[in-house]
This record gives sequence, C-alpha cells and structure tokens, in this order.
Amino acid sequence: MGTDAAVAFYAAAKIHLGESIFESEIQWQASRTLDKFTEQDLLREAAWVILCSGFRESVIRNSFSFISLCFCEWESAAVISASSELCRATALAAFRNERKIDAIVRTALYINAVGFEGYKKEILEDPLLALRRLPYIGEVTAYHLAKNLGADVAKPDRHLVRLAASQGFYDVHSLCATIAKETGDPLRIVDIILWRFLVLRHSHVGRVRPQNESGSLSLSE
Repeated sequence: MGTDAAVAFYAAAKIHLGESIFESEIQWQASRTLDKFTEQDLLREAAWVILCSGFRESVIRNSFSFISLCFCEWESAAVISASSELCRATALAAFRNERKIDAIVRTALYINAVGFEGYKKEILEDPLLALRRLPYIGEVTAYHLAKNLGADVAKPDRHLVRLAASQGFYDVHSLCATIAKETGDPLRIVDIILWRFLVLRHSHVGRVRPQNESGSLSLSE
C-alpha cells in the first residue's frame, strides 16, 4: 500500500464514518485521557474488554447495560466486592459464560485489594504491563483496555493485523504510526477509525453499543 495509499485509505474511512452514527464513538475515543480515568472507568472498560474477547461486539452490546446494572453500575471495586456473589449470580442470568463473569468479579476483587490509587499509578507508569495483571487481559486485550482508558496506542486487532500484513506494513503499530505521523491524528484515533470502517465493511452493520452513564459511547471489540 505504501504511505500515500495508507493515508488515502484512512482519509476515506474517516470521511465515511464522519457521515455516520459512529462519529460519536470517535469523539468518545478522542476525549479519553489516560491520567484522568476513574475507578468506575477502569471497572467498566475492563469488563467490556473481558466480555468482548472472542465474541462479536453486537452480542456484548445487547447484554452490557444489564450486566452493568448487575455490577452496581461499576460504582467501585469495594461495592462490587461486598456483593460479589449476588453480582455474579444476576449477571449469569443474562450472560452465561462463567469464565468471563468470574473474571469481572476477580478484577473488582483485585482492584479492591491493591487499592485503586496505587494501581492507577502503576498503569500510568506502564499501562500494558500493569493491565496484564488483570484476569483475562492478555497481550492483545491489554492494548484494547489501555486505549479505552486513554493511552495513545493501536490495538493489534485481527482486522487491523490483516490490513497491515496485506499492505506490506510490519505490524499494526507501524501502519497506524505512519498514518498518525502524516495526518497529526493520535494513534488511538487512527486505530478506531480503521477498525470501525473495516468492521462495517465486513458486516454491513450500522449500530453502536449503548451509551454509558455519562452519555459517552464506550468502545468496541
């Protein structure tokens, strides 16, 4: 593809999404700032990433509002920990995947045990390393969670991995970094625009996940 073609492809994707309902999703990603994420943000986005791993975004979207309610709307790790058995039981009524629901419970227990403020400092120092300590968060999903919290990274999602490889780029980072350098857009914005465009092109689905309590759209798969 080369730099010029990659930038042109990105520009076309950006124009397409700018005229769609997904513009608000891009704006949400742009609004994220790593040093400002809250405990509620961490719990909610960790749960979203855990649930999305290996599942279609649309499947999780349909259940996420109810799961959020089951987990006390992500009020705090302490609140979830205190009611962990009830949270687990009610969430399983809507989403029957014990491993994922248990991972969400264990995430709250871990954050409650280590303390949010101390753990946030670790995340700010090394987001990918710190986030991989959470249950169900691996090398790829750590990028997803870090990006949703505001880190300026690109996630090596399967769609972007295929795009980068097919067009001669070494990896997703080199593809997105090339475009970011040429356009001035942050890596995380290049990532979400390319990812959403590729998903839409693949699925022809024009829906977004529900808004969170602040009215912002959280991210996807």
